[in-house]
Amino acid sequence: MTVDAPLDQLAAHLSAAGPGRRRLRRVLALLAEGWQPLAELIRRPAAPRRSVEELLTLLGPDLESNGDRHRIRPARAQAYRAAFELAELAEPADPLAGSVSQHTGLLPTIRSDIADGPPPLPALDHVPATPESVLRRALWLAQRYDLDEARVLCLGDHDLTSLALCALRPDLQVTVVDLDERLLAHIDGLARARGHRIHCLHADLRFGFPPAATGWADLVFTDPPYTPEGIGLFATRAVESLRDPATGRIHIAYGFSERSPALGAKVQQELLRLGLVFEALLPDFDRYQGAQAVGSASSLYVCRPTAKAKKTVAGTGIYTHGPQSIESTGAGQLGPVRELAARDGLEVVVRQPGWSAPVTARGAVAVDTTADPGPWALRHLLAISADRVLLLVDNNHPDITSERGQRALADLVASKYKLRFLRSTPGPKSAVIVADRITETPAAQQVQRDLLDRAHGKPGNIWREALTRTGLTKNEARARIAELTPGLDLGNRLIDLPRHQLAELLAAVSHA
Repeated sequence: MTVDAPLDQLAAHLSAAGPGRRRLRRVLALLAEGWQPLAELIRRPAAPRRSVEELLTLLGPDLESNGDRHRIRPARAQAYRAAFELAELAEPADPLAGSVSQHTGLLPTIRSDIADGPPPLPALDHVPATPESVLRRALWLAQRYDLDEARVLCLGDHDLTSLALCALRPDLQVTVVDLDERLLAHIDGLARARGHRIHCLHADLRFGFPPAATGWADLVFTDPPYTPEGIGLFATRAVESLRDPATGRIHIAYGFSERSPALGAKVQQELLRLGLVFEALLPDFDRYQGAQAVGSASSLYVCRPTAKAKKTVAGTGIYTHGPQSIESTGAGQLGPVRELAARDGLEVVVRQPGWSAPVTARGAVAVDTTADPGPWALRHLLAISADRVLLLVDNNHPDITSERGQRALADLVASKYKLRFLRSTPGPKSAVIVADRITETPAAQQVQRDLLDRAHGKPGNIWREALTRTGLTKNEARARIAELTPGLDLGNRLIDLPRHQLAELLAAVSHA
């Protein structure tokens, strides 16, 4: 590569980058074309932000900047093209390029679905994938595998891969398991409107896995938190979900900065430790609206379980931000909270967060849920049956920061608990949800109470039993339930239903 004297410093920098300098040359090629936002200089070449910023600094007086937009001075652009052979710079080979071009008609719908969906939650490490990447995921699965009669599980689906898959293959069975109630409502609403066979379940993978998704899937797709702990948790749940681990495949989107290969090694070692083998690794498969530290890109890991694949789950710190991050230690303020029950003579039992099994106790149950991103409060009120439940939450918890939020939660559990919301208690950053058991349930609410008291049971069975006690036959009861709850699958545990479906169920019961 021949360069003139003013470009020697940049040439030395590229030479030191070794074969990986092609990413940096792509950055230069974009800058030589004209104004480029910093995000595009990172995302399109999949170059770490720090590497791009170093390159911009080295351009010195040849760089023009306007806010976050940059370009090489037009008078100097040709010198860079010639010096670094930018015109001859080919794009990386893409096995899906032809397929993507054939299915660009799906992109407007994918873009619209993403735009209309809930905004990302930083505390859950949400970083949106581009619509083109979501389409690529669907195309990869559709072209790599025989999807006839196949079942696909999306383990977390903030990017709406499930909807893209069903747009491509309307006959496909897909299950989405996610923590974000907003997302589940968004996916479920669009799936019902379009007639897609998408089944939504709620879960926090740290506290259990829905039985309906266990041993169900043939293929799994997940874009988990990019920590070894997060990858390990999602991978173990993925193995748990496979119908036949010998033939199943797990697809993991994961990216690390080329400047930090040690982090990538930790994650890959974690996957190997869990008994997964890498069948394929597609570099820079996905692009994101963010995640600039890793070049706004991730690779696709296609994993196959071995006979020794593990299903054990470790700690609860899996995210990179917020109270659930791997650095978080929790609030530990239950001492003052216990006094709220003790002053009424109630014996207090302290429990760790989680709702994988029902909890029945006399007296009061206190739980520190300050790491709750939103959905935990309802799940604990469903899982625990006690005279009083005390939930320590963040003072900005979405269920308590407005009268509307408080009323929505109170209405859902009204046949089981009466709620009080103590803001800024016991300190300014926390609050307490106090739930007192309803001792006399009106006859009109008895079926709702039965459902809430047996949240780990199947609501279809519980409701059917109640209807048969009124004189209906089992078949008549089933028909009545199906008539009142179109679109709901009541063969799952109530505790696993998305919140909006629980509200829909309870409203239907009230009209039975």
